[in-house]
Parts: sequence; structure tokens; C-alpha cells
Amino acid sequence: MDDEVRVSKVLIRVLNARERRRFDAFRMLPVDAINPAFKRRVLYEFDIQLYEYGGSGEDYPDEETPVSRTREFKGGRRESIRLEEDSGDWMGTRLTHYSKPNTNSVRFVVSVLSSQRLISDLKFPNLWPPNPPIKILIAFCKNDPVFEALVTASHRLNFEPTFVKSHEAAIEAFQNVATGGHHIIVVDARHPRIIEADALGRSIRNSKGSQHTTMVAVVKKSVFEKDDTAVISLLDVGFNRCIIESPHVSICSSELRQIQHSLVRPQNVISTQQALYTALHRSREAIIITDDSLRAQYANRASERILNMKLDEIVGRSLSELVTADVSNILSQTSRHKDYEGFISTRRKSQETLHIHVRAVPVSCIGRSPTHLVLILESPASGTTLSALASDALQTLPQGKEVARGSLHSIRRGSFDVRSIASDGLRRTSLAKLSQLPLEAPITKVLSLLAQVQENCSQDESKLLDRVMEFLKREGLYSPQMKEIRTEDPVATDLIGALLTQGPTNTISSRRSSNDSIIRGGGRPSTGSIVFTKTRESTQLNELLSNALAWDFEIFRLEELTERHPLVCLGLELFRRFDVYNTFCCDENTFERWLHKMEEHYCSKNTYHNSTHAADVMQATACYLQQLSNRELKVMDRMDEATALIAAATHDIEHPGRSSAFLCNSDDRLALLYNDICVLESHHAATTFQLTLGDDKINIFKHLDRESYKLARSVIIDMILATEMTRHFEHLAKFVSVFGTDVDAGKETTHDNEDNQILVRRMLIKCADVSNPTRPLKFCVEWARRIAEEYFTQTDEEKRKNLPIVMPMFDRTTCSISKSQIGFIEYIIHDMMDAWNSFIEMPEIVRYMEHNYSKWKLFEEQGINTLNDIKRKQFTLNSSEAAGTTSSVEEL
Repeated sequence: MDDEVRVSKVLIRVLNARERRRFDAFRMLPVDAINPAFKRRVLYEFDIQLYEYGGSGEDYPDEETPVSRTREFKGGRRESIRLEEDSGDWMGTRLTHYSKPNTNSVRFVVSVLSSQRLISDLKFPNLWPPNPPIKILIAFCKNDPVFEALVTASHRLNFEPTFVKSHEAAIEAFQNVATGGHHIIVVDARHPRIIEADALGRSIRNSKGSQHTTMVAVVKKSVFEKDDTAVISLLDVGFNRCIIESPHVSICSSELRQIQHSLVRPQNVISTQQALYTALHRSREAIIITDDSLRAQYANRASERILNMKLDEIVGRSLSELVTADVSNILSQTSRHKDYEGFISTRRKSQETLHIHVRAVPVSCIGRSPTHLVLILESPASGTTLSALASDALQTLPQGKEVARGSLHSIRRGSFDVRSIASDGLRRTSLAKLSQLPLEAPITKVLSLLAQVQENCSQDESKLLDRVMEFLKREGLYSPQMKEIRTEDPVATDLIGALLTQGPTNTISSRRSSNDSIIRGGGRPSTGSIVFTKTRESTQLNELLSNALAWDFEIFRLEELTERHPLVCLGLELFRRFDVYNTFCCDENTFERWLHKMEEHYCSKNTYHNSTHAADVMQATACYLQQLSNRELKVMDRMDEATALIAAATHDIEHPGRSSAFLCNSDDRLALLYNDICVLESHHAATTFQLTLGDDKINIFKHLDRESYKLARSVIIDMILATEMTRHFEHLAKFVSVFGTDVDAGKETTHDNEDNQILVRRMLIKCADVSNPTRPLKFCVEWARRIAEEYFTQTDEEKRKNLPIVMPMFDRTTCSISKSQIGFIEYIIHDMMDAWNSFIEMPEIVRYMEHNYSKWKLFEEQGINTLNDIKRKQFTLNSSEAAGTTSSVEEL
């Protein structure tokens, strides 16, 4: 026997002719097809006896010397046996014939071998899949003969069944931590009015841990006889198989056994890949798996460090886009099943060129040609510390004269201004102290670099840099300051002055069109629930929601069809389209209950800040997200999209129709709680999480891990706080300073920075929140009428309570609604939408804005100013639309 192989155990069994044929067939099975537990069970069925040798090498039998052992049979009879001839290896064991002395019976000894396998044998290792008892969840609305047959068949196959009778009970049973996680789910799809199989399938598939669950739908025989539309719809929502109803136990047992072998067992094998992915993800080596065209399909965390990119920026892109070197050599060599080893170059975001050692291993998953490549990246500078990298980066910057900072030799030549010399020395001393601190802010780096530039510039240039550095040292770097406004334009004075004023005031305060979020005050929030019947209205609703991503979406028609509850219907549709259920690993029912709860806390008595406004902002957000996806800017991933929709849905929750300044002036309890600072937006964010986390039935975050939840929470809070209009110009100035007004889609530096992504998210929800002037005219006019009515009501209450009037121009007896919209578009909307359109390329928002602006100008000239005038104009617009007399969509 080879030195690497030693006999450690001997298994003895006497086989008859029939058993021998079965055992030979079992031996012929490939190793990969045999589960260890199944192997042990087969050996147990053959009643193989176990004999062990001692631990030392001398105790192992010699292959050339026959070994006699004693076997004890049932009843205490013992017989001697002798090993005779070797019959080959099987599954890492050695089969040896033996015979009992003086008999002709053929017998086998199965000797388990322990050996050191070659590396080539371990090239494609196999993990043994888990083999727990199969748990089956049966969701039937009634105990009919089909149900009874399935239950009996489950018991016959030793499955562990769970029975439920409703949609909610099925989801609760599957998500149960202790008893859930079923391997098979059988759903009765014959009674859609009681158990809607499509909705249940989506909910299960969006639940955590359902990726390896097999879902089966029981349908009527007529479903297969007519067409395959119903079957396809079930398969599309996540069902693996559809079976015909049958009350016969044998048929049900046969179906379940086929499902067990053809679906459940392969899923168990696939589930073992998670262990491999975990090992890859935690590996310190950078590993990227690509397809045969070198398009990245997987990348581990270490690859982020090597390429200085996020995983989202690596996965889905071709290797030629990630590196600057020619990758054709990799394809040419790996296509011949040969490993490739060499160097490639990549350019980091800092424009630093990095040479990376790469090993490419071809893998054939299907067929003989390589289908995937495993790339192992190694950076020569992998051991370089961050401080060393930072030091190298600083060396590439323009350097001044190599003299001591703050010394007399470092003073600029030709400058004899004593104050300049003194201030220069103090500045350099301060910068020297700052450079010695363990922490460094970005603005400190900027000041240090400017100080270095000053050393080699002229006196006039140095003075200009001094002014620049003084500005940089001020707080509120992006906070705007009031410029001169035309005194003859009271609308502009009112709007801009109100936007730049925060907290209590005696004259003006924060003015906004649709962004001013306010807490629940007068009036109780709506608490109704929606009940939809299978009528003509439901058909119209489905047709309307099919255009949920159209910019001219009929939001007021949705408000009418849903009886002033549009947020639930539209929210579910948008969540489905953006795969939010799967992103949050949460079922559709939980999201539906969450939307109901959020909509209940929008005050229906408000003419503007109600759930219809929330649904409108959510729809605008979805349109922007869709456009960003179409442009492939890769600014927002799936989690960003989901959190943006959630923030839009709750950004004005519990709004009483009063502004922040009104609450501060009236000493409202929430103004006292938040110290008159960002009162409304802080309350909106807090209320969102208080309601969501306070009830597990609506907790859409419950299946997120801690890190994902903290990320989602921070994004939602930041986006809600960004809707505060007192910081409107600050957010706009930051966005324009980074992206400008003409965005080049080819510039990677505009999108790959986390700070820039924050700017995009803030700008997105701000533009969605004040999108009314960029909608078709009939929507723009209706929103203007609603916001004016709400502001008029606030001014009436301020007069009645003798409070400071926040917006004096919004007096229902003197206000010109047309003029207020003209000023709002001129000073707030125009610049913001121009910048946003340059980024996402949605020309319709600018086209509608300019058209509406010209119409408001015309209305002002025609004397259409009051609420009654606006209502009459709306009637004319609606009549024209119904008669089909308009020449284009823009006219509406």
C-alpha cells in the first residue's frame, strides 16, 4: 500500500445476491451526488458492522498479508473471516472481497482510507450541503380533500408540516425565528379572493431567507387546459412549480417526492455557496470574479482597497473600464484553459497610477469552455500605510521654498507692509500649530495649500489670497447673504427674506411653496382606511397606476379614486417597481400597513400639506430616480433609492398647515422642544421612526442588519432635514459649486464621492418637494390654489390671535396669487431646476416651468389674482381638456 494511504477502519457485511446488486449500483454513483447523511443511512440499512484497528501504524493490516478477523452475528455466534482480494477504491474507501472458511458465500470488507490528496484533486472541492428535516408550510383556506391528501403525504414522507389558513398567517409562520424558514411552501391558488397567491408569493420572496425556499402553487385542472397565462403569472412572482389539485394521497406523495429531489436538494447544495462567498468576502486578498468577457460579477471587500473604488462601482463594469492596461492577453491565455499571471495598471481617483499583480484562473461552470475568470489582485504597495500614502500625495502638490514655516526667510520679497508681515507670521504660526494636531479638517488642508502658494506669488496676488483665506475661515461658508432686492418688488422681498429667516420674528419668517414641514397642530389626523371593491373604479385605478412614472401623472385623479388616500396605492406601486421589498427583506403586507399608518398621520383637513402632497413628492422622487438610472450615473444604489422613496413619503408627516415661524411665535411645545431650530423637519424625522419602530407589525426595518439600518436611518433623516427652506440657497450653492450648471456625464469625479452623493440626494428631494411649477399647467394651478388657501388660513389665525404675521402678502383680501407664483419661480425655482436639469437631463421640467411662468404672467395681466379667479380659470382649463380643444400637452 502507498505510504500516503492507511487502513483505519474495517466495515464488514455479508451480502446476498439482491443486496449485492443494490450495493453495486450504489457504488457506481458519483461522489458529488451522494449526501453524507444519505451514505450513513445506506450503510446502516445494510447493517454493516464496524471494526477498528489500533492508533499506531504497526496495528494497520498489511495489504499483502491476509487478515483474519472475527465477526459476531446476532444470537452470539462468532465466525472467523479472512481478507482475500482487492476490488478497488470507492468514495475514498477500499472494497476487499473476503470469504468465510469452508464456504462459497461471497462477502465484502469496506475499508475506510485516510490519505493526503493531491492539490489537483482539491481544485474543485465540494461542500456537503445541509440536510435537516424538511419543513413544509401548507397554506389552504379550508380543509378539503386536497388539503387532507397533502397533509397525509407530508407525514408519509416524514416532513414537518405547518398549516395556515390566511395570507397574514402564512407570512408570520414563515418569518417566525424559531419555527419558520420552511423548505417547501404549498399555497392554494384556487381561491384568489381568500388567499391571493400572487401577493403571497411576492411577500414570501421579499422576506429574509426565502432565496432557497421552494414555493408550489396548487391550481385547478382548468388552468392548464385553457392557457398558460395564470401559470406564468405565478412563476413570475416567485413560485417554482404549479401542480394540479388532487385528492389522492399517492399522487400528492409522488409530487412532493419529486419536488424534494428536483428542487429542495439542489437548493440545499446551492445554499452551501454562502460559505464560500463569506470566505471570499473576508479574504485579505483582492478577488474579482468575471464572466468570459471580463465583466465583473463579484468583488470582495479587499478589492475596494486595491482599486480604491466601492463595490457598486466595480460590479457590473468591464475590467477594461477599471484598469488602464490592455486586458486582451488575459482573455487570449485563459480561453485555452491556462492560468494568466502578469501586471495591470489602474488609475486611482487621486490620478495616481498603480501597478497591480494579477492572477487569472479560468473556470468552466457549464460545458468545456471557460465561463468565468477568478482574478486575484495584489498591490505592490499593499503594506504602505495610509499616512505614507497621504505623504506621497502631498509631495505631488506645488511646494514653496524649503524654509522653516514662519521664519523671516519665508516672508515674500518686495512686501514691506508691517501689518502684512505681522499677519503673515501669525498665520504661519497658527498653521504650524494646526499641522501638529492629530486631527485635520479639509478646510485646514486648503488653508495650508493656499499658504504654500502665497510664498511664490506677487504682492497683489498675495493680497487676493489673503481675502480668500479670510472668507474660508468664516462659518456658514455656503450660507447666502442678502443682496440688494428691488424695493418695488414686495413679492421678492417677502419670499427671499422669509427663506433666510429662521425662528420667531415680528414680521416675516420662513416662506415656502411646498417644502415647509409642520407638526400636527389644529385638527386630528385622518384615521380612515381604504376599502376597494372589484368595480369599474379599481380598473381605472390599475390603468392610472400603470403610468406611475410619467411626469404628467394624474395625482388628483388618484386622490379622487382612492377617496383622498393616494399614498398607500401609489406607494405600494412605486415600492414594487424599485424592488424596495427585496432591498429591505420585508414583505409587501408590512409595507402596506406601514403606508396606512403614515397616511393616517397626515392631516386631511389641510388643503395642501396632506397625503396627496406626500404622494406627489414621492412620485416626483421616483421619476428622478428612474431618470438617474436611465443615465447610468450610478449615484444611488438600491438602498439609496428605497430610502429616498421612504423619506419622500414621510417628509411632511403630521403637518397642521402652519409654518415653522408660526409655531415659534406661538410658543408651541415642539418649538420649545427643538429650541426654535429646524422644528418641523426634526419632528417629521422623529415621528417617522417613532411610529415605525413602535409597532413590529409595521416595522419595515426589522429585517435589516444593524449596519444597514443605521445607514438607512441616517439617509432618511438627512433627506427630510434637507427640505427645510431656510437652507435652500446653501444646498443649491453647494450643488452648483460641485456639479455646476453643465454636467459632463463622463466625469467620474462628480459621482464617486460620498459627499457628492449626499448633495445629489438633498437636491433630489428638494426638487421633488417644490416640483409644482414644473408640472403641467392644470396641476400647477391647482397646487397654487391649495397652498394659497393654507397660507391664507394661517394669516387669518395670526390676526385672530394677535400674533406676528409671518407672510403679510398672503392676506386673502389683497393677495395676488399670480404674482406670488411669478416671484416664487423667479427667485426660488428657476435656478434650482436649471441646475437639476443639467444634472439629470429632464428637459420637460424646464419646459413646463417656463410655460407656466409665461401663463402666470398672462394671468396677472388679465387680473386673475384671487381664489375665485383661479377657480374659474381651472374650470376653463378642465373644460378645454374634456372637449379636446387644447393644441398640446403644454397648454394644460
